[in-house]
Amino acid sequence: MRYLEGPFAPVTEEVTAYDLPVTGRIPAELNGRYLRNGPNPLGVEDPVVHIWGMGQGMVHGVRLRDGRAEWYRNRFVRAPGFAPMVHVIEHAQRTFAMAEGGLPPAELDEELNTVGVCDLGGTVEGFTAGAHSKHDPLTGELHALSYMPGRDFVQHIVTDAGGSVVRTTAIPMSRTPFMHDFALTENHVVLWDTPLGFDGFDCGWLPEHPTRVGVMPRTGGDVRWLDIDPIHVSHTLNAYDDGDSVVVDLVTAEGPFDPADPGAIRPMLERWTIEQDRIHQRRVDDRPQDFPRVNEARATRPYRYGYSAATALYGIPFAPGGMPPDDVFTNALVKHDLERGTAEVHAFGEDEAVGEAVFAAGGQGEDEGYLLTYVHNPLRNASDLVILSAQDFTGEPVARVHLPVRVPLGLHGNWLPAR
Repeated sequence: MRYLEGPFAPVTEEVTAYDLPVTGRIPAELNGRYLRNGPNPLGVEDPVVHIWGMGQGMVHGVRLRDGRAEWYRNRFVRAPGFAPMVHVIEHAQRTFAMAEGGLPPAELDEELNTVGVCDLGGTVEGFTAGAHSKHDPLTGELHALSYMPGRDFVQHIVTDAGGSVVRTTAIPMSRTPFMHDFALTENHVVLWDTPLGFDGFDCGWLPEHPTRVGVMPRTGGDVRWLDIDPIHVSHTLNAYDDGDSVVVDLVTAEGPFDPADPGAIRPMLERWTIEQDRIHQRRVDDRPQDFPRVNEARATRPYRYGYSAATALYGIPFAPGGMPPDDVFTNALVKHDLERGTAEVHAFGEDEAVGEAVFAAGGQGEDEGYLLTYVHNPLRNASDLVILSAQDFTGEPVARVHLPVRVPLGLHGNWLPAR
């Protein structure tokens, strides 16, 4: 079971370390916490049938201030059953570990201890905010698209900047879809109903189920559905309105998709332009990559730069442009210039397992800031928090914060500036 070994292997202890050693210089303007969530299953009874993403969540965090790495902490998310293990966000000045499929979020304190299960985005039908809930940086709203196995509808839930639910919309479905992510623009919600869904409470690829894309006004109302050829949708990079069209940049893969073996696909970056009665699908980059992120200040609006990762989850060679086929990597970060149609690659070594990188602003410019990610350091058998300059993406890291332990490959996180 590869998802319990190597870069995925869980860690057994909660650790706190202060005044972490640093190679390079931590930018003084980085004042906040970098947090990332992910599965850390212990005591798996039958590894053969284990599904990566199931089990106890663990949040890993580093506190940066005044050019110093004040602390590193890893803490289990202490909640009943499958504790939230997918994402960690901030809303209404509170920090939440996020799950999906009907599991509620858990609130965390400043030091990553679990305060308790909470009802962020809670509705009378029992839904809560989902794993890929999205902020609108202009309105402060948090938008969620949530599903629950056994329900024949999903809910679009809008929570205002103060944390109160202000609007819900039920969207009828023919069966419960596995709706891991969605897209949000200034005026629209975009969702996909793919063959990946639930037959009862069993999740799998249902080849007879059509693939369709839905566009709904953000204020609620009817969904306009458009059929496309079968495809798996992994994650959204960003989306925006362009006149009467909606543009969505997202990571897709050919099906079937097996939830028990998520690394078996080949994900690629595409741009979908959704018109009134058709969808134009264009491949942006056919090299294997996932975990796309954007400067969140540009979320839901037109933008230029996006970032993605080639990770050991897929283990597929990633070749930078213009390099010989032998000079390939399985761990790299990619900066996409979507205006010019170009990409820069920051490669890591074969055993330097890298995950999702998040953008931390260092100024007002769209790429004026830094990318932060955990990277395994094989020389120490521990991990580093690597800080890259977004404007010198292929250059040496601005800083490496040396953590005392290994951080397993996980899922999603955020840079949370100090309040």
